Amino acid sequence: MTSRRDFLKTTAAGAVGAMAAPMIVPSSVMGKDAPSNKINIGQIGCGRISRAFDMPQTMQYNDARIIAVCDLDSKRMKEGKDFVEEWYRKNKGETKSVDVKMYGNYKDLVADPDIDAVIVSTPDHWHVQPAIEAALAGKDIYLEKPLSLTIAEGRLLSDIVHRTGRILQVGSQQRSEEQFRIACELVRNGRIGRVQTVKIGLPSDPSGNEEPEMPIPPNLNYEMWLGSTPYVYYTEKRVHPQNGYSRPGWMRCEQFGAGMITGWGAHHLDIANWGMGTEYTGPIEIEASAVFPKSGLWNVHGPFHVKAKFANGATILISDDYPTGVRFEGSKGWIWVTRGNFSVTASDPKTKGQNSKALDASDPKILKSKIGPNEIHLHVSKEHHGDWLKSIKTRQQPAAPVEVGHRACTNCLLSHIAMKLPRKLYWDPKKERFENDDEANSRLARAQRFPYGMNYLGLKNKWF
Repeated sequence: MTSRRDFLKTTAAGAVGAMAAPMIVPSSVMGKDAPSNKINIGQIGCGRISRAFDMPQTMQYNDARIIAVCDLDSKRMKEGKDFVEEWYRKNKGETKSVDVKMYGNYKDLVADPDIDAVIVSTPDHWHVQPAIEAALAGKDIYLEKPLSLTIAEGRLLSDIVHRTGRILQVGSQQRSEEQFRIACELVRNGRIGRVQTVKIGLPSDPSGNEEPEMPIPPNLNYEMWLGSTPYVYYTEKRVHPQNGYSRPGWMRCEQFGAGMITGWGAHHLDIANWGMGTEYTGPIEIEASAVFPKSGLWNVHGPFHVKAKFANGATILISDDYPTGVRFEGSKGWIWVTRGNFSVTASDPKTKGQNSKALDASDPKILKSKIGPNEIHLHVSKEHHGDWLKSIKTRQQPAAPVEVGHRACTNCLLSHIAMKLPRKLYWDPKKERFENDDEANSRLARAQRFPYGMNYLGLKNKWF
C-alpha cells in the first residue's frame, strides 16, 4: 500500500525543480489584499454539468466570481454568459449589469491575466489538455471527473500539477457528502475488521441506432470539439443536443470516454480507495468481461463484471448486477454507502436495486461508533466547490487532489482495458505498467490527432 506521505516523497524532486523556475501566482492568492480578494474564475465548458452543478455551486460563495465562460458551441457560450449574469442578478441582488467575458477557445481564457482559476466541465476527451495548460499558466483548477481519457494522460497531468504547485480539485463530489466520509472512516478504523471484498454497483448504458450524417451547426466548432480523437462525421446524437441540456450522446461513444466504468466508476472506485487506504496505489491483478454493442452509434460497454485484487489481500468486484453504491465487506461485518436520492442533474441515469438507505451496516452499532482522537480522521468537506476555493486560499490539498483522482481513474481505465482483453492482467501500480503484456500496455495511451493532444504540447521530454 502506498500512502499519501510516500507519494509526496516521490514527487519532492519535481517540486524542487518547479521552485527553480518562476511561478505565476494568482493575484487573489498572493496580492496585497489577499486572501480577501475574490477568486476570479473562468468556466470552460457550458453544458449540462456546468449549468446544473459546477457554476451554481461555485457562484454561491462570496469569495469567488465567475468572470468568463468558454465553449466551442457559440450558442452554449452565450447561454452560459446569460446564465451567470442572471444568476448573480437573481441570487446576489445585483442590479447593475454583470459583463461576463466570452471565449470560443480555452487557450485565450487561460491566457487572461485577470483569471485566477478555471473550472473544466468539458467532455472526457477534453479534460486533461486544458487542465495542463491552465496549470502551466499558473491557474488553479476544478476538473470534472473522470480525470483523464487514458492512464498516460492522467500521469502527465498529476506530475505537472505537482511540479507547478497548483491546486486541483477533481469533481469527485462524493468526498464532500457526509455519509461517504463516515463510511470510509469506519472502514479505515477497523469497525468491520479486515476488508476482504468491496462490491461496487454501477449502471450500464444501452446501445443505440445508427445515426445519419448531419450538417455541422454553424455555431459549433466541430473540428476542435473532436480534438485529439479521430475525425468522424457529425451527427447530433454523437455530440450534445442543440436544444436543451439533457444527457449528451458523447458519453456513450468510446471515442470520447469509456462509458459508465469511468462515468460513475470514477466516483465509487474513489470511495473504495478512500475506505481501503489505497488512494496512492492500485490493483495488482484484474480481469473482466463485458457485452459491447455490435452496431449503432453508441458503443460503450453494456452489462459487465470486473474483479480486481489488491496487494493488501482485498478484492474489488464491480458489476451492473449490484445495487448502485459501495459495499465494504470485512471479517467482522459490512458497511454500505451510496448517494441515496441525490442526483447531480435531472438526466442522470436510473440506478439499479437502490438500497433505500444512504448509509447502512450489518450491525447498527457500527454506525454509532465514534472515531477517537487518536484514530484516522479523513478530510472534512461540506461542499466540494467551497472546499476547492478554501484550498486555493490556504494552498493546502483539497478533498480530491489530482493524484487521488488519477489513481481512481486508473482503476476505472484498467477495468475497461480488461473488458477488451480475455485474460487476467497483472498490473504494477508503482511503474504503472502491465507485466509482460505489450498488447495491454499499448492501451495506456491513444493516438493523438494533430494539432491536439499531449504529443503536440511540447511537454514529453520536459515533464516525463
